[in-house]
Amino acid sequence: MTELFLSLFGIAVNTAAVAYVATRLLDVRYTVWRLIVVSVLGYSVMQYGLLPALMEPFRTREPTSEEMPGALALWALIFVTAPVFAMIMLVVWEAVIPTGAVPPARTWFKGLRTRVRRTRRYLQILAIAGRHGLTGLLRGRRQAAQDAEMARALRLALDDAGVTFVKLGQILSTRRDLLPAVYIAELAKLQDQAAPVPGTSAVRLVEAAAGAPVDEVFARFDPEPVAAASIAQVHTAVLHGGEAVVVKVRRPGAAQTVERDLDIIRRLARSLDRHTSWGRSMDVLGLADGFAEALREEVDFTVEARNLAQVAAAHDRRRAEVRVPRPYADLSDEQVLVMERLPGVPLASARPEERGLVGRELAASLLREMFDEIMVDGIFHADPHPGNLMLLDDDRIGLIDYGSVGRLDRELRASFEAILQAVDRQDGPGLADALIGVSTRPDELDRTGFERALGSFMARHLVPGAAPGIRMFTELFRIIARHRTVIPPELAAVFRTLATLEGCLTALDPGFDLIAEARDIGQRYAERRLRPAAVQDLVMEEVHDLLPVLRKLPRRMERLLAAVESGQMSVNFRLFAKAEDRRTVTAWLHQTLLTVLAAAAGVMSVMLLGTDSGPALTEAFTLYQFFGLSLLLIASVMALRVLADIFTRRSRED
Repeated sequence: MTELFLSLFGIAVNTAAVAYVATRLLDVRYTVWRLIVVSVLGYSVMQYGLLPALMEPFRTREPTSEEMPGALALWALIFVTAPVFAMIMLVVWEAVIPTGAVPPARTWFKGLRTRVRRTRRYLQILAIAGRHGLTGLLRGRRQAAQDAEMARALRLALDDAGVTFVKLGQILSTRRDLLPAVYIAELAKLQDQAAPVPGTSAVRLVEAAAGAPVDEVFARFDPEPVAAASIAQVHTAVLHGGEAVVVKVRRPGAAQTVERDLDIIRRLARSLDRHTSWGRSMDVLGLADGFAEALREEVDFTVEARNLAQVAAAHDRRRAEVRVPRPYADLSDEQVLVMERLPGVPLASARPEERGLVGRELAASLLREMFDEIMVDGIFHADPHPGNLMLLDDDRIGLIDYGSVGRLDRELRASFEAILQAVDRQDGPGLADALIGVSTRPDELDRTGFERALGSFMARHLVPGAAPGIRMFTELFRIIARHRTVIPPELAAVFRTLATLEGCLTALDPGFDLIAEARDIGQRYAERRLRPAAVQDLVMEEVHDLLPVLRKLPRRMERLLAAVESGQMSVNFRLFAKAEDRRTVTAWLHQTLLTVLAAAAGVMSVMLLGTDSGPALTEAFTLYQFFGLSLLLIASVMALRVLADIFTRRSRED
């Protein structure tokens, strides 16, 4: 019993010593349970390893008076070794399993039901992938000869996986810059359809959003939906004022389903990024993050209502040729969106020639509208596929579903205009300058190679007689990615929007020349900026920006001349003026110094441990060997400090 009590007391003392020494010497705070585990192991090594080995001569007898100082020194060395050994295990533990990698034990049973549901769904998704033969694709084994078969399997798997994965497939079907044509064709077949929610449930949601019974809000409300998708369904209604509206109702539980599946998609994206080269080349992590952000906005109808209001206001200012539905914000919330009903038919099923309309004129009008949204409004429809376009009864085009929009500030709009001008002039260096000016580029950019690649691209796709197609956008993105130039996501959204729009334009007019029309539009923008009124506005903007500088210039010139005249003019150059830079350099110097000292102490300790001569502390242990072990402990502590700093910094950066 006494031995057990002494062991517990020793472990407690060792734990306290390790906690104090680790905090002071390693500058790291570890969790209590880690400290207890390594303290028990360190104490065990000391109690059952070092102590019997070093104190072997005194196991059967007491030390003499001459041997007492040596025995005490060995005891001290043994007790100091225990916390040092514990710190070694702490640093190794931190390197293998960083702090925070495993959730605290107190949280293991919190949200257990959520984790079980997520795991069950994760296994279900993996089972669907395996059933459709996608296991090889997930592991990185992908063969071009199997692309057609793999594309069909991917479509069927996404269709079986449900709402979120169907939406992912629909978005991927518009990313012709990323996927081969066979995948685009297959994914375009995905239909976002579902069984409708009962009318009574939809009525309750509408009444909750409006804050009044449905009969008080609408003169007529059709409980049977005209369309039902996996996230929402659409009802027709008429307000008491006679306005025809559509009511978009989110399905109950859709938001929770989306969040659960987005977590699965994020995990799959991390796995593909880690284990497949094609996943890294396609930036599946960035694609997953962008998809998650877009889908969360699509689920929240307040976002679409805000987008519709902003776009409608912009259209009114410039008297747009197309129409967008006006939202009724007072009748809407995150689950219900009430908006104007545009009279017309979807563009995919419309037959313009039967009305005497010219497809080329409609396509040109649609392209002008999209460029106006991009260049003038700064907010544009980011998903203009045929299902979101309508041919209205007044022969105008209507744009619906503004759940996903792109936004460009003034600087990015100017950069996009510079891109259009460079394309119009067939100017490879000018196009490179326009792209590099707003992009994140590598430290060593092959600018000449980049300019030549862009010049070759324009010579193939942007000359008279060339048939522009989706390959043009695909090749442009590949050139940008090959030179490791990362364009802003807002500008990338513009290119993706134009790539998506190209399919609508050719559906209206198979011979539509997108490049020629885009050049004409770009020239009109350039001519508009050269008009006297536009030049005057530009000059006034620049003068307004320069006025604060011009006001201060005379005083600054006077001070400068006075300093020159009095001989007091000086130039100060402060190296490492920022505190962060000073801290970084200081940390480097500390690590270098500790590494050198640890290496020197380690070499000296090895030399001393290998020396058999010198005063004897015990029959088999000399004073020089004692000094060698002491130096080895000191070297270990200094090396541990360097390693702990490296591993903890890596954990913070991760």
